[in-house]
Amino acid sequence: MLIYVDGKLLPKEDAKVSVFDHGLLYGDGVFEGIRVYEGNIFKLTEHIDRLYESAKTIWLDIPMTPQDLERATIETVAANGMRDAYIRLVVTRGMGDLGIDPDKCAKPTLVIIVSTITLYPEKFYRDGIPLVTASTRRIPMECLDPRIKSCNYLNNILAKIEAKRAGVPEAIMLNQYGRVAECTADNIFILKNGDLLTPRLTEGALPGVTRGTVLELAQEAGLNTRETILGLHDLYNAHECFLTGTGAEIVPVIQIDGRQIGEGAPGETTLGLLERFRQVRVRDGHKVDFASVPVESLVD
Repeated sequence: MLIYVDGKLLPKEDAKVSVFDHGLLYGDGVFEGIRVYEGNIFKLTEHIDRLYESAKTIWLDIPMTPQDLERATIETVAANGMRDAYIRLVVTRGMGDLGIDPDKCAKPTLVIIVSTITLYPEKFYRDGIPLVTASTRRIPMECLDPRIKSCNYLNNILAKIEAKRAGVPEAIMLNQYGRVAECTADNIFILKNGDLLTPRLTEGALPGVTRGTVLELAQEAGLNTRETILGLHDLYNAHECFLTGTGAEIVPVIQIDGRQIGEGAPGETTLGLLERFRQVRVRDGHKVDFASVPVESLVD
């Protein structure tokens, strides 16, 4: 495995950052998770754009242009020869001292990892999953805008622990007003009376790339889609429910807090969207030409 660290491709055992990096010390940084399907980096440009938006909001200057970062990502995938993979792009404030002053960080750290990811088992897509509602609330926008995909995920991790302790794979997170925001690592959708609904971003949801793709696919299929305010009452009485995410793709939900959703099985609309998604995931994005990418351009 070769990992890109600040302009160099390094073997996994040599890919290191300083213990004084503010990404480690304070979670001061941003990241993206991206999938590669059959040599297609799915929605690479959209992920890069979101990374730069997150970085701009936290006053972090990424030390290369979006186009150069796209090229570095493609070349790192090619260098690892992986046609199906998970990419983790990480940009931190960089190495500083033990204080929080970001001006002490001379330059950002940029890492590109191309590896694999543990996905939900196939039975989850076939049979659906149960959810619980976490007591851990989503950090409110007044404190830290949840649209920033930052390296500090402790809020989500605590909610994930609640899910695991309840014996389910995911948990719903509410905002400070008790309205549905998202799950610990996924966006959430419901189908009610023929309308496909998802929490609006200002409720505490991350603008998921898969979320956006699903909204597009649903509209193409003739569904009425709305980003709106949702409460648990809406979720309990949904006809269908599913989660979306880079790792999850589209996962049907059959139970929430002990309440059966719909018929207690993955719904027709959910499965139809999953089928369409699996078609576009190998089409929309950047194809990697494993034979022609000049890998040597990155190796120091």
